[in-house]
Amino acid sequence: MSFVGNQKMFRAAMAEAPLYRPACLVRAARAGQAAWRRQRDLPRLLRRETVPANAAAIRILRAAEAEANCARLEKRPRYDLHRHVTLLIALLAELQLARRNADRPRTRPRRISGPGTSRPAPRA
Repeated sequence: MSFVGNQKMFRAAMAEAPLYRPACLVRAARAGQAAWRRQRDLPRLLRRETVPANAAAIRILRAAEAEANCARLEKRPRYDLHRHVTLLIALLAELQLARRNADRPRTRPRRISGPGTSRPAPRA
């Protein structure tokens, strides 16, 4: 029987494999979500001028977080804990946004002409 120890799993995306990170990183990321502002923080974190679309942001953040996690596991001297936590905050926020957008009911297009509209029906 295996024991995972001081690691927590959180579901990273519906189709993606879950991420396993130390519990202290996950707790810090969840605590930091309250101060996260997508329009302000995401371009700075990704070093871009504009905010990317949600799906693109998730791909970029997953790659950057995987690189940060490799640096952590390999104990590289240039590992930046603050950036790693910020990447996790952003990733959790983007996944939450994607989940909210997926759950939102799609509106049907409105009928332009016909009975009950200001536009007259076509003549026969």
